Amino acid sequence: MHTIILGVTATTTALMSGLFFAFSWAVMPGLKRLPDASFIMAMQSINRAIQNPVFFAAFLGAALLLPLSTYLDYSSTKPVSARFWLLLAASGVYIVGVIGVTIGGNVPLNETLDAFDVQAASVSDVLNHRRDFEFPWSQFHTIRTGASFLTILLVVAACLRPENH
Repeated sequence: MHTIILGVTATTTALMSGLFFAFSWAVMPGLKRLPDASFIMAMQSINRAIQNPVFFAAFLGAALLLPLSTYLDYSSTKPVSARFWLLLAASGVYIVGVIGVTIGGNVPLNETLDAFDVQAASVSDVLNHRRDFEFPWSQFHTIRTGASFLTILLVVAACLRPENH
C-alpha cells in the first residue's frame, strides 16, 4: 500500500511541477505580449478557470500525500531511512515553497486582479494594475516553480531508494 501511495504522491507532485513549468515557459511569455487590458482579462479568466476539482486534487493532494508518504516510511523502517529524509525534505519544500507561496503571494494578487473592472478603468489604471500584478506574481510563481521542481526531484530520489536504506 505504501508503494501505491508513494506512486500517487509522485504523480500529483509531477503534475503540479509540470503545470508550473508550462506556465513559466509558455503561458506567461505568451501573455506578456498582450496589451495591458487583454493581459488582465486573460489572467482573470485563467485564474477563474484553474479553480476546479482536478487542479485542487493535484495541488492539495500532493500537500496531503507528501506528509502521509513520509509518515508511512517513518513508521515502516527502523532505523530511519534515507528515503524518509528525502520525503521529509520534499514535504517541507512543497508545503512552504508551493502551498505557502501560493496562499501568501499568488492568491492575494489573483484576488486583487479579479476584483479589478478592466472595462470601467482608465488606460492608466489598467497599466498601473498590470504593473502592480505582473512582476510580483511572476516572482512568486518562479519561487513555487522551483520549489515544485525540487520537490519532484526529491520524491523521485526517494522512489529510487530501497525502503530500508
